[in-house]
Amino acid sequence: MSWALLAYAARRIALAVPTFVATTFLAFSIMHLAPGDPVELYLAGGLASGDAGIRAEKLADAERAKAELRRELGLDQPIPVQYLRWLGGLVAGDLGRSFKDRLPVWDKLVERIPVTIGIDAAALLITYLIAVPLGICSAVWPGSRFDRVSTGVIFALYSVPGFWLAVMLIVFFGGGDYFAWFPPGGIRSLEYSSDWSFATKVADVGHHLALPLFVTTLGSYTELSRYLRSSMLENARQDFVRTARAKGVPEWSVVLKHIGRNSLIPMVVILAGVLPGLISGSVLLESIFSIPGIGQLGYQSVLARDYPVVLALFAASFGLTLLGILVADILLALVDPRVTFGKSGT
Repeated sequence: MSWALLAYAARRIALAVPTFVATTFLAFSIMHLAPGDPVELYLAGGLASGDAGIRAEKLADAERAKAELRRELGLDQPIPVQYLRWLGGLVAGDLGRSFKDRLPVWDKLVERIPVTIGIDAAALLITYLIAVPLGICSAVWPGSRFDRVSTGVIFALYSVPGFWLAVMLIVFFGGGDYFAWFPPGGIRSLEYSSDWSFATKVADVGHHLALPLFVTTLGSYTELSRYLRSSMLENARQDFVRTARAKGVPEWSVVLKHIGRNSLIPMVVILAGVLPGLISGSVLLESIFSIPGIGQLGYQSVLARDYPVVLALFAASFGLTLLGILVADILLALVDPRVTFGKSGT
């Protein structure tokens, strides 16, 4: 890795710090100014303030109970003061405690992150295994019956709303009114045992995640395959491809090494959105399929006005967005020799 590339990465990281602070402060302010009071929800649920032992039912003055709980939760301070306290805890590795159950936010995230990352990593692998061959075949034989049929099917599938498709799959194949081929939700069987063999565990998890993975990858591989097809068709008309063929380079080498490598550029740029998706999960799909992942946790936290959990998820997602953009820029330089990071370059 050249010094110019390292210097570029250092400049981007330095620029990312104020961007992260400004964006998280804006999100922090909007969340605290939005309608809905977590104190009201906290007391309405019969939960006390935890460590201080304040019980709303034992206090004659409800307003006093709210004021004490607000002070304990740190909501009595101005928004800038609350944000600086939260940012200091974030830098120190302390994400605070959930308003809902007073458990450490970090413990709640650690419990659910592996589920979301595992599902999204599997979905990403399946997406590229389908999208890359499909895009290459459509570009190699443009206008063929395969290209026309695959294009029609892909656009038809891409237009189907994911949440509607998820519900229909449960109704038809998840034990609804027709077939019970797949479980309607969850990630494991009720009979799951740690004594099972590795193959049995993988088969059980795969059986539960078949429908969610199908819905998750549907829009992704259709989009990626079209990007790759368009990019390969454009590069196939370039002069360097004609030169390679005139020199007698084998066709497979022309397609894979000359056309394929240059066609990876837009695929690399798309990677900028992959990392945030690995941590944020899919709110709708995890809720529909009852998957205990980050997306479901975020949805429940928004409903409960659980600021620490929502802010932790937002900070992680936005931080990975910045990291994904940086990684995409670096990979773009590796696959495209025209991109430079010198003073006169990009």
